[in-house]
Amino acid sequence: MKKILFVFGTRPEAIKMAPLVKKFQKNSQIFETKICVTAQHREMLDQVLDFFKIEPHYDLDIMKPGQSLFDVTINSLKGLQSVLEDFNPDLIFVQGDTTTVLTGAIAGFYSRINVAHLEAGLRSGDKNSPFPEEVNRILAGHISSFHFAPTERAVNNLKKEGITKNVWNVGNTVIDALFLGLDIINEGGEDKYESYFSFIDFSERIILVTGHRRESFGEPFMNMCSALKEIAEKHKNVEIVYPVHLNPNVREPVNKILKGVKRIHLIEPLSYPYLIWLMNKSYLVLTDSGGIQEEAPSLGKPVLVMRDVTERTEGIDAGTALLVGTNKEKIITETNKLLNNSDYYEGMSKAVNPYGDGNTSKRIVDILAENL
Repeated sequence: MKKILFVFGTRPEAIKMAPLVKKFQKNSQIFETKICVTAQHREMLDQVLDFFKIEPHYDLDIMKPGQSLFDVTINSLKGLQSVLEDFNPDLIFVQGDTTTVLTGAIAGFYSRINVAHLEAGLRSGDKNSPFPEEVNRILAGHISSFHFAPTERAVNNLKKEGITKNVWNVGNTVIDALFLGLDIINEGGEDKYESYFSFIDFSERIILVTGHRRESFGEPFMNMCSALKEIAEKHKNVEIVYPVHLNPNVREPVNKILKGVKRIHLIEPLSYPYLIWLMNKSYLVLTDSGGIQEEAPSLGKPVLVMRDVTERTEGIDAGTALLVGTNKEKIITETNKLLNNSDYYEGMSKAVNPYGDGNTSKRIVDILAENL
């Protein structure tokens, strides 16, 4: 029996790890599975663990007020040392591009334990955007022994860096998680979700907005908010719902420009199940989130990406998403086209999602059952 340790610390990591963890746990005759959370993000991580009913075996609980990248790196790495000494796994699984991913990979390397990188091969081509994620995933990729890429382009990115051994194009587990999450919601009933969002008129077209990336702090965020204000003022049959990130660099411009504007609802950050429920009810999505660029197309929702560059270019090429940057006029123009041109909207909403079909976790388990 092979011993697998999953290491993650943020909400996006937990979401993308959850269906894979579940699949490994169902194959307990082949794998002994344990979970270590760094809790780089505490509350948001716990919400996901509770929703998917995942209980960690190790909890490093590193989060503290005002933590820096130095704090996260040092405390994660030190905490993982004792975990690896205790469990001594055959394989460490990390996902994505956070500081937890980097420290998980380094800890595996220092302990001479193989590392598997989930969502391997994403590249923006700019080490400062997204920061520090781009460098984290490059370093994790060169440490890892198993590479589970979400798309063929990600596979090719790895090839360009000389990484060709044990590389598989498997799709993205975020789609597995989305379908699993909606199944859980449907089984439990939607009453509490409908009640929570009772302030929204769902007979109107709902625009879901998320924005939090640090490279957009300052003037770019002001531009994004000004665009949203103009869209709400121009379209009387639209409601904009914006779960506002807790970071003051986000809250200040959002509240200054958008607070009190008719048909704009500024709400507190949403837990994962409430977010995907609302996404499923929305007409289109404006975001700078990586995960949402992948999730929304599976629900037939066009995505306007409010970033200057994205490492998820497959969605742009497939027509499920469009890069609008933080340019006010471009955000307004493309939103207007989606609201006013049904053929344009249908072209994006019916484009095939390049990020997966919901079977990624099964593929990975099958691969490791043969190759580990």
